[in-house]
Amino acid sequence: MLGLGLLGLCYGASWSSPGEVFAALSGADPSVVIRDWRLPRVLAALVFGAALGVAGAIFQNLTRNPMGSPDVIGLDAGAYSGALVALTVLSGTSAQLAVGSVAGGLVVAATIYLLSFDKGFSGLRLVVIGIAVNAMVTAVNSWIVLRAELEVAIAAVGWSAGSLNGVGWDDLGIPFAVIGVLLVVLATRAHAMHQASLGDAVASSTGVRLDRLRLLMVLVGVGCTATVTAVTGPIVFVALAAPQIGRRLAGAAGVPLLPAALTGAVLLQGADLIAQMLLAPVALPVGVVSTAIGGCYLIWLLTKEVRRA
Repeated sequence: MLGLGLLGLCYGASWSSPGEVFAALSGADPSVVIRDWRLPRVLAALVFGAALGVAGAIFQNLTRNPMGSPDVIGLDAGAYSGALVALTVLSGTSAQLAVGSVAGGLVVAATIYLLSFDKGFSGLRLVVIGIAVNAMVTAVNSWIVLRAELEVAIAAVGWSAGSLNGVGWDDLGIPFAVIGVLLVVLATRAHAMHQASLGDAVASSTGVRLDRLRLLMVLVGVGCTATVTAVTGPIVFVALAAPQIGRRLAGAAGVPLLPAALTGAVLLQGADLIAQMLLAPVALPVGVVSTAIGGCYLIWLLTKEVRRA
């Protein structure tokens, strides 16, 4: 994280030396490029990547399935639907995008949970239904874009790629605060969540109220995903890959939250640097790079799951 962060602060249209970066951060050199342009982007990649990694860990623990990720089961698409409504029906302000994204994610999450709840909770059933709901919501999103006015449609399609281009300090205050609150809430219930991942019987015997815990975890996971989506657009596959990579690096049996958060931060920061360098001086949306990398990861994961089955 520190290495990629330093590289992100050094890299740009003109290369800055590490000495210039440290001078700008310490206030000795009031560099607008480093402090007001590059630093917000680097911090956004780290914090948003951590939020996506945590969201992925939450749903993979709830479903006990490595495919249980917000972007796979449709929460990203639902958050995008809410943002599309804010863009096409309302004026599309930052507050409307935030509220619309959270509302859309919650509606899709509630729909998936209700459809998958049949004589008890099943993680596999939730993933399968989530994939189907994801396809339907994606189709609805395409219809909304096609019916929108040309300028709005162009803005919506560009925003849907997921990008950190142009992110500034004014865009980050409220999202960082929301994510911070959600992570604090999650930290207070992390032990109970890991107990629940061992099985319903084990969790109930230790006093964990599963229904209440699952509802809280879904709210936190949707909140993290929708908050990121409201600022950057949907950035896919980070939430899918980060928890499993973090679990393997940590050598943990379950899906621990801290390794997932740190891995998500590294993945998004690395993907954003690749997006900036690939066709420089043109900066690609980070979602393009994360989709390409995540697609390869998804193929590997599906192949592994099929062989295991």
